[in-house]
Amino acid sequence: MLEQHPEELQNSYISTKNKEVINNMYDKSPLNYVGGKYKMLPQIMRFFPRRINNMYDLFAGGCDVCTNIQANNIFANDINFFVIDIYRAFQAMNINELLDVIDGIIEEWDLSMDNEASYLAFRNHYNSLPVAQRNPIELYVLVCYSFNYQFRFNNHHGFYNPFGRNRSSFNSTMRENLIVFHSKLNNIQFTSCNFLDLNLAFLGQGDFLYADPPYRITTASYNDGRRGFEGWSLEDDLRLFELLDDLNQRGVKFALSNVTHHKGNTNDALIQWKRQNHYHAHRINYNYNNSNYHSQNTNQETREVLITNY
Repeated sequence: MLEQHPEELQNSYISTKNKEVINNMYDKSPLNYVGGKYKMLPQIMRFFPRRINNMYDLFAGGCDVCTNIQANNIFANDINFFVIDIYRAFQAMNINELLDVIDGIIEEWDLSMDNEASYLAFRNHYNSLPVAQRNPIELYVLVCYSFNYQFRFNNHHGFYNPFGRNRSSFNSTMRENLIVFHSKLNNIQFTSCNFLDLNLAFLGQGDFLYADPPYRITTASYNDGRRGFEGWSLEDDLRLFELLDDLNQRGVKFALSNVTHHKGNTNDALIQWKRQNHYHAHRINYNYNNSNYHSQNTNQETREVLITNY
């Protein structure tokens, strides 16, 4: 297990009961991705190394972590190629071009918070195209007008999130989030594949990997294997643990987000792995206060932790 001095952490502890503290410290992704870590950033990033050469976000999702971290080089991977294609499409345009394309799509399809018919017509148009011919920017706009701004696909990779009536739109806040987010993409190299297919041999001392995999003992659409993407099983957890152990042996610092308990289920494999390797587990609270993992009240329904090897 690697040693870490307190002064080398990304951020000192800051209470985050007040949402304004989060808003002032971190930039929010323009995507409302399931399992996103935006609200937890003040808790988890205080444990990240301050000086990082290469940073790898293994399960990037909405990119809340990798766009708010300081590192010389940043790599972001996610098995959901739809979301990675959106990021790559963002990178390919300057911000003015991107906003013009988005505004043009909204005008062409007459999208608004109360025009469900236009939203459904636009969704049918998108789904009617072969996956390889779909426009990632159109998908982003579709998400902007969908319920809770969420990505939802069926087994055939059809987007099926319902209309976000009177709630969802590409509003001024979304526009501002996108502008800031876009400014941070130049330093990120994106990939889309199973984490086991990545070549991480170049990582060494001074590098850092963050892993936020699907939480196996929870029930969610992103890990059930029935939404056109691979599911997540005990075997996947064990393979991830092996990968992290290998990084640890090579002097690479890592942090893993996961849950030890959820609605009566216990993640025995995670707990055993952490104990056998003497890794550190830090409790992450839903009210966004941080305290030591071992000192928490064990009666809470869900116990989320950040496990580090330093």
